[in-house]
Amino acid sequence: MLCNICNKNPATVHLTEIIDGQMSELHICEDCARKKSQAMEQQFGLSDLLAGMADFDKTKSEASSIGMSVKCPICGLTYADFKKIGRLGCGECYNTFRKYLGPLLKRIHGSTQHTGKFPARAAKVSRKRTGIQELRMRLSKAIESEAFEEAAKIRDQIKELENKESKKKE
Repeated sequence: MLCNICNKNPATVHLTEIIDGQMSELHICEDCARKKSQAMEQQFGLSDLLAGMADFDKTKSEASSIGMSVKCPICGLTYADFKKIGRLGCGECYNTFRKYLGPLLKRIHGSTQHTGKFPARAAKVSRKRTGIQELRMRLSKAIESEAFEEAAKIRDQIKELENKESKKKE
């Protein structure tokens, strides 16, 4: 299949676009895809998208003043700079802008906690470990809130899962 744009090179990139319920497909070569990508980024930059999402639930005056004076002590990046370029400068930026990144990440990913993906054959073991970690977090919260009966139940669940896991290893 030839590229729908240049009609010269073989199409290696296949785009499907749905607008108002109407689906259209575009089959393009690598060169045309690169040009189209650059044109789209200039028109709809990632930094604009992030900036819009970062200020999504703020009024215009709030959005313009929020975090603008916050500056990373390591690389010197300000929150305003982050909004312009759409990238953080260093690892410390995550800590510096944590208060502002949390809601943004939640809107983009649906959560602020990274869960990752598991390989199919390792998924079962990994889920058990994740389950034990979640129980340990619940145990800590129960102890902090002095819900000792709940904490005892959670502790027993953890011991049961760990015992099952150790028996399977033997």
